[in-house]
Amino acid sequence: MPVVRGCNLPDELLYDVDNHIWFQDQGDGTVKLGMTAVATAMAGKLVAYTPKRVGRSVRAGKSCGTLESGKWVGPAKSAAGGEVVAVNDDLVANPSLANDDPYKAGWLVILKPEDWDGVVGSLVSGADVTAPYEAKMDSEGFGGCA
Repeated sequence: MPVVRGCNLPDELLYDVDNHIWFQDQGDGTVKLGMTAVATAMAGKLVAYTPKRVGRSVRAGKSCGTLESGKWVGPAKSAAGGEVVAVNDDLVANPSLANDDPYKAGWLVILKPEDWDGVVGSLVSGADVTAPYEAKMDSEGFGGCA
């Protein structure tokens, strides 16, 4: 597993480094997505998560939900457009799950993407994520995960 400045980035995932979002193909025509450890460390302890509802569509590059911490409120932007088919209700009830376990319990939504094959090429594989994330952390002045 790549570790960039103390932040874990599992190599079996695909990453939208610019938006700090990971994707995992579920093998059934859907993809699960969530915030990276970098994102949760930068945001601080999450206190609220408001996802798009099941059945709603997400446009590529737009929000699949809103996250809030003590120092930040903002969208979770999905590189993939599609229909929300599942929402992490546990995360809605306990937003800090994303801080504690961003890659398992802290996932955001599952989408049925419209053009997954077209999106995959824009994502970075876990095996290749170290250099792009180093550059992103430098550009954002982020020292790393605690």
